[in-house]
Amino acid sequence: MWRRTYLFFLLVRIYLALSPSYIHPDENFQGPEIIAGQIFGYTNLKTWEFTSSKPVRSLFPLWPVYGLPMQMLRCVWTETGNEAVAPRVIYYALRLLMFVLSFVLEDWAIHDLVQSPRERRVAVVLVASSYVTWTYQTHTFSNAVETLVVLWSVVMTQRILDHQHRSSVLSSALLGSLVAFGLFNRVTIPAFLLPSGLYLVPHFLRKPFSLLALSMTFILTSILAIAVDTYFYHPSSTESFFQILRSDPTITPLNSLLYNASTTNLSLHGLHPLYQHLIASLPLLLGPALLLCWYIRKPSLSIVSALSATVILSLIPHQEPRFLLPAVPLVLSSISVPRHGALRRSWFISWIIFNAMLGVLMGIYHQGGVVPAQLWLGEQQPHDSEIAQVFWWRTYSPPVWLLGGKELDTVDLMGSKAEEMMDRVLGAIDGHKGDGPRSIGLVAPRSSVDLDAWITKTKNRIVFEQMWITKSHLNLDDLDVEEDGVRGTFERVVGRRGLVIWKVSRHPEAHR
Repeated sequence: MWRRTYLFFLLVRIYLALSPSYIHPDENFQGPEIIAGQIFGYTNLKTWEFTSSKPVRSLFPLWPVYGLPMQMLRCVWTETGNEAVAPRVIYYALRLLMFVLSFVLEDWAIHDLVQSPRERRVAVVLVASSYVTWTYQTHTFSNAVETLVVLWSVVMTQRILDHQHRSSVLSSALLGSLVAFGLFNRVTIPAFLLPSGLYLVPHFLRKPFSLLALSMTFILTSILAIAVDTYFYHPSSTESFFQILRSDPTITPLNSLLYNASTTNLSLHGLHPLYQHLIASLPLLLGPALLLCWYIRKPSLSIVSALSATVILSLIPHQEPRFLLPAVPLVLSSISVPRHGALRRSWFISWIIFNAMLGVLMGIYHQGGVVPAQLWLGEQQPHDSEIAQVFWWRTYSPPVWLLGGKELDTVDLMGSKAEEMMDRVLGAIDGHKGDGPRSIGLVAPRSSVDLDAWITKTKNRIVFEQMWITKSHLNLDDLDVEEDGVRGTFERVVGRRGLVIWKVSRHPEAHR
C-alpha cells in the first residue's frame, strides 16, 4: 500500500515540476539566468548579487548544477542537426533535472537517515507528500540545492558516528567537500550543520586522520570555488589570473556574511521580528506536521539540525520561509504520526488538504503566467507581433534569458501605480521617431481593474489588442482586503485570475 501511495505522490511531484509556476524571482536570477547567458550567449539580467563591488553569489555551485546539464543538452542538441537549443527546452530540462535530483538524492537520504523499516516507510511517504517537495525542491532554487547538501552532510555525519571504531576517511573527505560546496552555494548552511560538527568532535579527537581528510577536501574545494569566482568576476583585468588570485581573490561567502551583518543592507529586503520563522515560516512549510513536533520518535541529529537552523536563522532580521527549506525533510523524517484511529485519520485528512491546496497554489497558479508569456514573446517572429518593447506590470520580474537572445526591450514596472504605468506606456508610444505608428507590449494580470478603467476611458484614442492570455496565473501581491473586502478581493484575484499580453498603440484616427 505504501509503495502505491509513494508512486502516486511521485507522479504529483513530476507533474508540478513541469508546471511553470514562479515562486520567487531568485529561482531564475540566482542560477539559470546567469549560466544561460554564459553558455548560450543569451541576453541576461545580472542582479545586484553579481554586479556589486563585493559580489555575494558564487558561480562555483552553479556550474555543476546548471552549467554541466546545459552543456550536455547543447552537445546533444547540435548532434541532431539543430543550430540552437530553444529556451523552452532548456527551461523544462532544468525542471526535470531538479525533479530527478529530488527523487534520487532527497529520497535516498531519507532512506539512509531513518533506520527502522516501519518508520522509514512513514518518513518517505511524508516527505513525498509534502507540497514543499513537489514545488520548492523541483524549482531552480539555491535553497533546493542547499537541502540536498544538508541532507547528505547529515547522512555522512551519521555514517561516521555509526562506525566510530573506523577512521571513516572517505566519509570525512566527502563531508568536507559537501560543506565547502554548500557554503559557496548558501552561506546559511553552517546553521544546519553546527550540530554535526559538535557531534563529530570526539570522533576527530580519536581519529585525527578523519579530521585531516575533511580539512583537506574542504580547503581544496574552497580554493577551486574561489578560483572559479575570481576568474568570473575579473574577466577583463590586465593582470594575470594568478596575480589576481593572490592579490584580490573573490570570496563570495565572506562578502555575503559581511553584507548580511548590516541591518541597513537587510532593510532593503525587508526586516522581520525574531519570531517570524516560528509563527509564519514553519507553519507555512509544515502545516499540520508542525503539531507532531511534540511526537518526535527520539532526539536525532536530523531534528537537532532543524532546531539549530531555526534558532540561528531567527537571529537574522531578514527571514523568508524558503530559508528553512532543508528543515522540512529533517523534521518530517523525525516525527511520528498519531496511532489512535480517529486522531490518525483526522491528521492525515488535514495533511492532505493542506498540501493539496498549497501544491495547487504554489505549483500551478502562483505567478504561473510569467514564464509561458516570456517564452511566447521570445518565440514570436518580428512580423508576427511588431513589438520591440514590452512593459511588465504587477508581475514578478520576467527571466530575460527565456527570450533566447531576441532583441526585445524588457521594462519591469514591478508594482508601480497605475498612473505611472500609463505615463510610461504612453511616453514610449509617443516618443517613437520611426515611420508609422508604434506598438508597445504590456503584460499585466487580469485582476488589475485599473487597467479595465484605462481601456474603457481611452478606447477612442488607444487601441488595446489582446495577443495572448492564460488563466493559470494568480497575483497574490494584488491582494487589497482593506479596499475590496475579503469577498471582493477573492472574486477579483481568484475569479479574474490570469495574465494577458496586450498590444498597445495609438488609434489611427487619434490626434496627438
